[in-house]
Amino acid sequence: MSPPVLPVTLADVEAAARRIEGSVIRTPSSVSHTLSELLGAEIVVKFENLQFISSYKERGARNRLMQLDAAERTAGVVAFSAGNHAQAVAHHARLLGIPATIVMPEPTPYVKIERTRHLGATVELAGETVDEAMVHCAKLVETGLTFVHPFDDPFVIAGAGTVGLELFADHDDLDAVIVPVGGGGLLAGIAVVASAVAPGVELVGVQTEQYPSMVRALAGDDTPLPGGPTMADGIAVSQAGALATEILSAVGAEMLIVSDRTVEEAVNHFLEIEKVVAEGAGAAGLAALIEHPRRFAGRRVGVVLTGGNIDPRLLASVIMRNLVRSGRVSRVRVWLDDRPGALSRLTALVGAAHANIVEVAHQRLFGDGPTRFTEIELAVETMDRAHATEMVEGLCAAGYRAVLAPLDPPPPGTGACA
Repeated sequence: MSPPVLPVTLADVEAAARRIEGSVIRTPSSVSHTLSELLGAEIVVKFENLQFISSYKERGARNRLMQLDAAERTAGVVAFSAGNHAQAVAHHARLLGIPATIVMPEPTPYVKIERTRHLGATVELAGETVDEAMVHCAKLVETGLTFVHPFDDPFVIAGAGTVGLELFADHDDLDAVIVPVGGGGLLAGIAVVASAVAPGVELVGVQTEQYPSMVRALAGDDTPLPGGPTMADGIAVSQAGALATEILSAVGAEMLIVSDRTVEEAVNHFLEIEKVVAEGAGAAGLAALIEHPRRFAGRRVGVVLTGGNIDPRLLASVIMRNLVRSGRVSRVRVWLDDRPGALSRLTALVGAAHANIVEVAHQRLFGDGPTRFTEIELAVETMDRAHATEMVEGLCAAGYRAVLAPLDPPPPGTGACA
């Protein structure tokens, strides 16, 4: 069968590659042996988090800015974004000497606002959501600024498609490629390349439960999205791109949905196994492998890590939550006779079990034990949940009433005694 006729072509992507060469990093891709063993597929990771602004968005932004004529360059450009697209436009507009204005929602984390300003753009805050920021952006376009769309633009799609050019050049034996999808520009660009140079490769897009915009667009479903907060805010797009939808429909791309919980797990996998930082959206491709392991079992799969711009506070929370879920940090409640020396004897037993106490909290007023007892809550660091269970059982054997506080939902083998 001949490849489908698409609104963006392989020649467009190849031209984009020539334009951006030397200005955008040719990122590495390699097999992750540990992730492959863990998830049952041979996993090749494309590290777009290694771009200057830590996102593939530079590719499309640079290619689009290179199309401006002299008058448009002088007047300047405008874009709306809560993160990566903003930084990409700001960075490359500065390199090209083009004035840039970025419209961001008012709740955008300060670190992203300041980073965009630092890259040389004028930042205007408008609205509570990206959609509301887009309305203000449209008003600025009326003043003569050129709009740089984050995904629904043929030059942006062609620029994003250079990810596919590099990936297939480095790994010509992939069975599938998994890509996070917001508006769909990246997967559409990769699809353009795949349809021409690797027509047998399955193209799989990933969205979260809250924002399955492309899932519904391909199905012709226009019902409202669930919406709401999401770990993967970089792909929290309420309306899929029209060009991307056309391309992905033509090539028969498949869409998968993942939970925020799995995205969080994927961020931790990248951090602990690959030693790289991934934002929630950037880790969505790996989340698909975690949540749908049978779909890819035994296959050679390319996964695009699209970006690494995660709020440091969120990353810290993700790390600590993972330590709790894996049992490496546990919460232990102990009812203790409230008299001198009682706490020191308890902590000595915890230490003898080779556990480390991170925090101690007393609860005298609201505990449910006898009047002369105080409730002690310990945050304890252990090797794993089995070690934590063993420690609690040792406290029980020593005569203490102790319980290892369960997670929600409680995992198998949670230790407790009363």
